Amino acid sequence: MNRLLCSTLTVSGLIALSGTAAFAQSVISAHSGLIHYVEGRVLLDGKPVEVKVSVFPEVKENMELRTEDGRAEVLLNPGVFLRLSENSAIRMVSNKLSDSQVEFLAGSAMIEASSQLAQKENSVAILYKGTTAHLRKSGIYRFDSDPAQLKVYSGEAEVAGESNDLTVRSSHMVALDSLVAVEKFDAKDGDALSHWSERRGEYISMANVSAAKYVNDSGSGLGSNSWYYNPYFGMYTYMPMNGMFYSPYGYPYYSPGLAYQAYQYPGAYGRSYGTGTGGKGPVTNTGFASPTANAATTRSASPGAFGGSGAAVGHASSPAMSAGGGHMSGGAGRSK
Repeated sequence: MNRLLCSTLTVSGLIALSGTAAFAQSVISAHSGLIHYVEGRVLLDGKPVEVKVSVFPEVKENMELRTEDGRAEVLLNPGVFLRLSENSAIRMVSNKLSDSQVEFLAGSAMIEASSQLAQKENSVAILYKGTTAHLRKSGIYRFDSDPAQLKVYSGEAEVAGESNDLTVRSSHMVALDSLVAVEKFDAKDGDALSHWSERRGEYISMANVSAAKYVNDSGSGLGSNSWYYNPYFGMYTYMPMNGMFYSPYGYPYYSPGLAYQAYQYPGAYGRSYGTGTGGKGPVTNTGFASPTANAATTRSASPGAFGGSGAAVGHASSPAMSAGGGHMSGGAGRSK
């Protein structure tokens, strides 16, 4: 069963859910740093983190989040996810949505940016030992401490150090301790962290469609791109104010108005969603420039192959359908 059919089944199966119980705790506060998901042992300022249904701890300014035998997902600006591997740590420097600053301390971290970061009111910066990386475009970014490096799978980062400034674009990497030169790497290569990050991106995209449909039906609307809580999935999802965004992994996020149309005419929204004037379907992808292939085809990229074309709401059989992405009952579990 290809992803188009799975997407249609997912949408159909969620119609009944979207019109019933109210979506409590819909939009989160005006701060970044919400701990959205944990598995295994994760510590916040030395104390174990426990994520419960609809209750999410927050990494406040100057607090340190550290994983031991575990992983963690943190929500930054709307549409920006920071994911920590095992034995990794960050410190929150600034938790303003307009200026999120995170100090990367150790281990490995991936950032999925599903929103436009070039705008001054939506800035994300990662600090590491005197080096500052500003994420300027939607994309997938990876930070490692051993060796100290930044890999840009897709997107663009401006990296500033004490003696040099560099721009790092898609499929390029730079050593954070020297900033001497930018080198190419194979963006299709992946490991346990990159595979897990992509699966988390898929689960969160799946939670978007019924949440967006609910917002449209409630008549509340959105004043900006937002995080929105979906109680049926037990997780927040990204919701654009208008139109539709593709995540860097190729998964769609619907605005409330567009979700309504997708529910009413699911066949029409399985066609191609191109970019600019090249789109053949009824909607233009205003968020990303990379996914230009027909969305009806199954993505051929293997897990960890970032920036692939195509889109899907998700697999109907995904653990996220029954376990909220894993953190409520452990249904998703730890995947490697």
